[in-house]
Amino acid sequence: MTPAKDKELSDLMRAVLAGDESGYARLLGDIARLIRPIARRKIGSGAGLDPEDIVQETLLAVHLKRHTWRPEEPIGPWIYAIARYKIIDAYRRRGHRVELDIAAFADTLAGEEKQTVLARDVQRALDCLSDGQRQVVSAIGVEGASIEETAKRLGMKETAVRVALHRGLAAIAAKFGKTD
Repeated sequence: MTPAKDKELSDLMRAVLAGDESGYARLLGDIARLIRPIARRKIGSGAGLDPEDIVQETLLAVHLKRHTWRPEEPIGPWIYAIARYKIIDAYRRRGHRVELDIAAFADTLAGEEKQTVLARDVQRALDCLSDGQRQVVSAIGVEGASIEETAKRLGMKETAVRVALHRGLAAIAAKFGKTD
């Protein structure tokens, strides 16, 4: 609201409070034109609420609570506060909540979170190992390769792979407190 419009509405409200009934219809009409686009924007189309109801409730509240407006204060914030609370009240009465059926995608969400945490934990465990141990534990424990496949891929003897795997797992257990 522009300062000029606020002054105009403030002057109208002062006149109404002083007993000028002819300006009252104009005041309410101006307030309705001011609130209507706000109500439409705040409610939107999916809420199942009618913006015109908000406008009417705001006008009724202005009428009933006009004695609470302080004539030395701008009227715009007072009107906007009333409209805002009427919008909130409408949502509350309607019981409006955003509700989603999480069962439809709960597995996906849980799987992604679980996978992220698991990957982070595995990486932390592998980071505490030497390069050779990391390669062996990663190949066997993470990728699922056999001892024979890992030995061939890394150019090691199978006995050396077993030793590296055992030492790597022991280092992880020592680091993270798991000894069983």
